Amino acid sequence: MDLIKADAAYADAIAPLIADFRVALRSYKGIDSRPDVAAAREEFLECLAAGWPVFVAEEGGEPAGYIVCRIEEPCLWVEHIYVRPEHRRKGAASLLFRKAEELAATMGEVTVFNYVHPNNAGMIGFLRSRGYTVLNMIEIRRPYRGEHPAGTIAVGDNVFDY
Repeated sequence: MDLIKADAAYADAIAPLIADFRVALRSYKGIDSRPDVAAAREEFLECLAAGWPVFVAEEGGEPAGYIVCRIEEPCLWVEHIYVRPEHRRKGAASLLFRKAEELAATMGEVTVFNYVHPNNAGMIGFLRSRGYTVLNMIEIRRPYRGEHPAGTIAVGDNVFDY
């Protein structure tokens, strides 16, 4: 598996992965959607314009997964990480995440920060396997119009819908 730093010329190759990532994120909220490749292409270009490093794991010349690193000194956030289902459990996510950790280390940091939806058991398991166990913050919002949270989660003495 090869690791490539993506630039604007990579937009058409990475856009389908970003579109699939967005569909997966919506599914954690119970929202059924279709990939929007054009919007994903624009999102990728906006990430590059913001100066966020983007790396792609390639297998046989085809993108297997990608990571977007948002740098907000002194922190590095994994803004996106996505691996196509057929390439999962083959080292792509580890390769990509190691790159984020290497970038954080060059900034003098010992950790990478991650937003993860509570229903994303795969990502939570992946992060836990890499030693990421500290709950850092909670994002709280009102329900979207028409959204009906499927469950609750307790954090300390507080119970939240999700």
